[in-house]
Amino acid sequence: MLIRPPSDILPSEITAPDIYRERRRFIAQAGSLALAAALPTGHAHAATGSLGPLAASPLSTAEERTSRKAITTYNNFYELGTDKSDPAENTHRLKPAPWSVRVEGLVNKPRTFGIDELLKLAPLEERIYRMRCVEGWSMVIPWVGIPLASLLRQVDPQGSAKYVEFVSHYDKATMTRGVLDWPYTEGLRLDEARNPLTILAVGLYGEVLPVQNGAPVRLVVPWKYGFKGAKSIVAIRLVEKQPITAWMKAGPSEYGFYSNVNPDVDHPRWSQATERRLGEDGIFAKKRPTLMFNGYEPQVGQLYAGMDLKKFY
Repeated sequence: MLIRPPSDILPSEITAPDIYRERRRFIAQAGSLALAAALPTGHAHAATGSLGPLAASPLSTAEERTSRKAITTYNNFYELGTDKSDPAENTHRLKPAPWSVRVEGLVNKPRTFGIDELLKLAPLEERIYRMRCVEGWSMVIPWVGIPLASLLRQVDPQGSAKYVEFVSHYDKATMTRGVLDWPYTEGLRLDEARNPLTILAVGLYGEVLPVQNGAPVRLVVPWKYGFKGAKSIVAIRLVEKQPITAWMKAGPSEYGFYSNVNPDVDHPRWSQATERRLGEDGIFAKKRPTLMFNGYEPQVGQLYAGMDLKKFY
């Protein structure tokens, strides 16, 4: 099964206010259990899921943020269902606490991190990033997280490590069967993983990360299509050879390892030249032109100097 082309948000995909409020209550309770230990002692907002004062980042975009409602109710998280509204409706299938992330493979200091340990690796920052889905729609999301590089420094990668593989949580008893070869896996080159733009996100809109957005910790790589952002990560492996990712297995002619946002390289079944920004869906709304590397070319273009980006899609 392949990723479907985009469709507009239908009324049926927008959660009713009473259900939405109840879900937020559940997320705050579940997410706070995972993250409260990492907050400073006496933190006034720990019980509500707030992550408190956050460092601003010069890497953030000044573009208008997509609404919290759209970000948390219009999701691709196939472990929780294949319709856009399914992940928000099925948050009970994933318990974000307790949680740990194994870092293993070609490292001199393999280690398992609890969420509280992860959050002590670097000051939490708000990173307001564009997110471009391969399906042709986009958002602007105010993530909260830490640079992935801060974790990699802790484990001391060996010289033979060239790639980083990410493994997502999967429970066959409660999660979707079929669709992909589970668990979900993704990968980056080591230099991509170390780029300052690449983060491990633990929140959005200043609060702990909702289950449907990949709680309690997920990958965010803003110059790549959104499916590169592995959710609910349980393992990070440093390896010598390029990993075969979940979508490469499912559709090797359609989904490559790099999956950089590129308006000049179309998906075999639709154009990537333009995108629909969620929140700009009026009858007269025009699609936006898609930017090379999702607008982050100054920060990452040098990573691909001399590469044939149509061949290494």
